[in-house]
Amino acid sequence: MGWAEFIAAFAAFFLSHTVPVRPKVKAWLVARAGAGGFTLGYSILSLAVLAWVIGAAGRAPFVPLWGWAAWQGHVTLAVMLGVCVILGVSVGRPNPFSFGGARNERFAPERPGIVRLTRHPLLLALALWALAHVLPNGDLAHVILFGSFAGFAIGGMWIVDRRKRRGMGAEWLRLDQARRQAGMRPRSWGMACVRGLLGGLLYVGLVAAHPVLFGVSPLG
Repeated sequence: MGWAEFIAAFAAFFLSHTVPVRPKVKAWLVARAGAGGFTLGYSILSLAVLAWVIGAAGRAPFVPLWGWAAWQGHVTLAVMLGVCVILGVSVGRPNPFSFGGARNERFAPERPGIVRLTRHPLLLALALWALAHVLPNGDLAHVILFGSFAGFAIGGMWIVDRRKRRGMGAEWLRLDQARRQAGMRPRSWGMACVRGLLGGLLYVGLVAAHPVLFGVSPLG
C-alpha cells in the first residue's frame, strides 16, 4: 500500500479535529446529540483516528533520517513523566482559557495552579509528548507524524486563544491579567498532590502498557 494509508489516515485525523469543532457544525451536532453526546462521540472518533494514524505510520515505508541511540529513550522517558504530571493536575479542572476545562465558572484567577504557567496545559502536554517521541523515532513517517502533532498542538494554542478572546471579550483580558499576576497556587495543595500522584501512576501504566499497545518497550 506504500504511503497511501498513511496519507489517508493523516487526512482523516486533521479533518476529524477541525470539521466537528467548527462553530456551526458543532452547534448542529450538539443540537441533535446533546453536549454530552457530542463530547462522547468526538472523544471516540478522536481516539479511533489517532490509533489509525499511529498504526499507519508504523506500516509506512521505512525511510531513515537518523539512527537510534539509548540516550534518546531516556530523554523521552523523562519528558513523558512531566507530560503525565501535567495531565494529572489539569484534566477536568476549571480553565476558561482552553478546552478540557470543567466547572469553569469556579475558576479562581488568584489560585490558577498550572494555568499560571500556561493557558493550555493539555495542548502543552500534547506538544511535549509529540516532541519527545520525535527523537527516538528517526524515520520519515514518524517524524512527519509526531512533528505534525507538535505543530498542531502549538498552533492550536493560538487558535483557541483567538476564539476564546472573541467569545469572552473583556472578561478574557481580566482573567488573563489576574492569573499572570498570581503565583502557581492551586485551590488545594492536598488535591494537587493527589493529582500529581495520579499523573505518576498514569506514567507507570503507560510504560507498562506501551509494549502491548505499540509493540515497543520504552525501557529498551
